[in-house]
Amino acid sequence: QVQLVESGGGLVQAGGSLRLSCVASGSIFSIDTMGWYRQAPGQQRELVARLSTSGSTAYVDSVKGRFTISRDNAKNTVYLQMSSLKPEDTAVYYCAADIWTTSWKRNAYWGQGTQVTVSS
Repeated sequence: QVQLVESGGGLVQAGGSLRLSCVASGSIFSIDTMGWYRQAPGQQRELVARLSTSGSTAYVDSVKGRFTISRDNAKNTVYLQMSSLKPEDTAVYYCAADIWTTSWKRNAYWGQGTQVTVSS
């Protein structure tokens, strides 16, 4: 069994910063791509950023230059540093990861989400 647990969300004023963390635990053999998604009320979930094991990154255009994704492989943790936050960044942020389990099965796993609210 694998679990992803996010932390670091909260309420922040526009222009402020937050750092989200996501720790993967359980029957993990290895972790491939890790990423962050978000879903605002009434909108579809969208990819915010992803980071592969090779170090390649991808960001949605709206966060380029403001958000940075990173990971600590030794801790099975992925981070999302968010700066210059805008009210339109308000959403529930979800961590996702492609994980090989110790049973040699590869699946996509999701965290439960953490709320980020940016006030104007």
